[in-house]
Amino acid sequence: MDKNNFLKMIAAGRDNALLRFTLGNLYLEEDDAASAAEHLRRAVELDAGYAAAWKQLGKALLALGREDEARAAWGEGIAAASAKGSVQAVKEMQVQLRRLDKKRQP
Repeated sequence: MDKNNFLKMIAAGRDNALLRFTLGNLYLEEDDAASAAEHLRRAVELDAGYAAAWKQLGKALLALGREDEARAAWGEGIAAASAKGSVQAVKEMQVQLRRLDKKRQP
């Protein structure tokens, strides 16, 4: 499906976290980080426990140069993933945070 079909579903009132997550990923694939961040932010508003959406939101925010917000998103994602026992998701977001830390070091 293309983005327009998903946008039509949202317009028709069939909004949900998975739909927003999918749209966010599609926008990330097109290097449209601003649109991706918008949809991924909505995904986590709809489901704060959606660790994969937090992970992708962090990526979108980082692409926009919003490092502190990306760090916060990954922190939320780690908490969400930990609560669900998603060890792999926790590790992936920890790696992103470590990369940010290394980038800040002189």
